[in-house]
Amino acid sequence: MEEQDFFEQRTDLSALSNAVTQIKDNLAKVIVGQHDTIDLLIAGILADGHILIEGVPGIAKTLTAKLIAKSIDAQFSRIQFTPDLMPSDVLGTSIFNPKTTEFEFKQGPVFGNIILIDEINRAPAKTQAALFEVMEERQITMDGHTYPMHEPFIVLATQNPVDQEGTYRLPEAQLDRFLFKIEVKYPSLEEEIAILTQQHQHKSTDQLAEIAAVLSSQQVIELRKQVKNLHVEPKLLEFVAKVIQETRTNSSLYLGGSPRASLAIVNAAKAIAAISGRDFVTPDDIIQVTPAVLRHRIMLTPEKEMEGVAPDEVVAQIFQKIEIPR
Repeated sequence: MEEQDFFEQRTDLSALSNAVTQIKDNLAKVIVGQHDTIDLLIAGILADGHILIEGVPGIAKTLTAKLIAKSIDAQFSRIQFTPDLMPSDVLGTSIFNPKTTEFEFKQGPVFGNIILIDEINRAPAKTQAALFEVMEERQITMDGHTYPMHEPFIVLATQNPVDQEGTYRLPEAQLDRFLFKIEVKYPSLEEEIAILTQQHQHKSTDQLAEIAAVLSSQQVIELRKQVKNLHVEPKLLEFVAKVIQETRTNSSLYLGGSPRASLAIVNAAKAIAAISGRDFVTPDDIIQVTPAVLRHRIMLTPEKEMEGVAPDEVVAQIFQKIEIPR
């Protein structure tokens, strides 16, 4: 107990807790339920990770992402991915200037702080591949010149399930660049009644106009530094490594997690701990974030896919096999 008290005094998380509360209050004005989704979205921003949000059309994926973006005072860009979208429509292109008789680079919409890519799997592979460099290295190389992104740089992408009409499956290398894949489910009956009631009673048509920014870009950068310095015991790092090793040898999986997945679990667990008001990570933090970190990185064997097994089920089985440190 004394050790826990010591850890609690290491870092002052009051500013972070206040910011998280304000963001949640902002979202509660418009969004009903989705508490797990909102926690993971905030954790992803604090862990400096990109986030993929998957769900059927009409369940407020894009609206939730826009509300998160509106809560941060930063440059926001929205890109609608379509089947005819070209890489230059995202990254930018060189345009000839007749006055200077030289080509000048015109920046695309990906230049910003918070980039919302709507329906990312509606564009073909060459446009999806245009995001590889900018998502991993936070820069774009064009015509021999490198253009760095300004911090913070976050990609929030939405997609429909891959079995829907007109979707292109994201390549594994692209999926691996997302910290989380968040699956948004249908609301419960009570939540749906609350949605209808709220919309019926709401007189203003522009709900986003009522949302005020609660964090600046610089504050996000500072909070991320706090999160990165949170305490993680060696036995928990070993626990994460064992989970990832198990994904590589599990008979249900064709492709396991990479070292990037291990790092993602640790960073995400730190963010969840910070949101909970703790400056040390617990096994429960790791267990909470691991499904969202792994579900888009691991690949089931064809046999398990035919049986209808979900990646989250395999992750749950792995946790049952490995002793959880306490």
